[in-house]
Amino acid sequence: MAGNTFGTLFRLTTFGESHGAAIGGIIDGCPAGLEIDLDFITNELQRRKPGQSHITTQRKEEDTVTFLSGIFEGKTTGHPIGFTIENANQKSKDYEHLKETFRPSHADYTYQEKYGIRDHRGGGRSSARETACRIVGGAIAKLLLKHYNISIQAYVCRVGPVILHTSYKELDLSKTETSIVRCPDDTVAEEMITYIEEIRKQGDTVGGVASCVITGAPAGLGEPVFDKLHAELGKAMLSINAVKGFEYGEGFNSVNFKGSELNDVFSPFDAQGQKKITTATNHSGGIQGGISNGGDIYFNVAFKPVATIMQDQQSVDTAGNEVTLKGKGRHDPCVLPRAVPIVESMAALVLVDFLLRNRAAKI
Repeated sequence: MAGNTFGTLFRLTTFGESHGAAIGGIIDGCPAGLEIDLDFITNELQRRKPGQSHITTQRKEEDTVTFLSGIFEGKTTGHPIGFTIENANQKSKDYEHLKETFRPSHADYTYQEKYGIRDHRGGGRSSARETACRIVGGAIAKLLLKHYNISIQAYVCRVGPVILHTSYKELDLSKTETSIVRCPDDTVAEEMITYIEEIRKQGDTVGGVASCVITGAPAGLGEPVFDKLHAELGKAMLSINAVKGFEYGEGFNSVNFKGSELNDVFSPFDAQGQKKITTATNHSGGIQGGISNGGDIYFNVAFKPVATIMQDQQSVDTAGNEVTLKGKGRHDPCVLPRAVPIVESMAALVLVDFLLRNRAAKI
């Protein structure tokens, strides 16, 4: 089945279903000699794992990664890095009532139509459980990016109607991990948490927006015309479960400007007064003509409310009969807090891939 591999030179292929024995992946194209920090990779997995706070699903998964190949004496060998993550906390019986029923806004019906068979236990391959594999690939990509002094930081800027209006430049992004909702503003974070708690009591779910900032990326990343940097970032983000929208720079807000207001005028000096070509503003989000210009790359990712709600919903079964679907199981009332490290991981995979591809751009 196609569609399980992401990347051109630095490639991640994932496999497994939510209620199978394990999920896992193969990372190909990682340069040899990269020191692997297992504690860092474990911490990245902990940021995504379920059950980390009272506003996330209470399913418990330790998400322990086991590396099978491609690493010797703590360093990459240049060969494929194989890994698995055991599915240790399965409750397949929670999904038995879905064997012949299509859940609203899930992949149940579309998978059935495409393949003629589906794993009803938690959605199988369509489950967000698969994103744990992306965290492992993204963590290794982040370790590689450190050698280039490139940093990626995502955070929650909106949950339903609760919005953080402050620009990332005015925020202390180091505070992101101190909040269970992963919002770096204490006051807004508390409002978000309160709102999520209210929604959970109603048996409902809520969506929101994650912002991401990439600093330190050099100019020149991106491959015209079809592999533009923002196009690949968009593909990466839209491949994440529950993502409904992507915008970079001013995004949709660009239509509110005139050209004279939106253009990023060049300057011969940087913010420290050093001789370096920069732009006075960054409405373009660090990308011009599909290629990075050396400025901060920033973008937003919109997540819909989780489709599984703890309320009765009308649906149909595989025979086309009307049925009433009763909500049950262990699900997130809001996916945003756990989505932050996934957004970072997918961005890291894109950046590393373009860094490696850029080596062939010129002599």
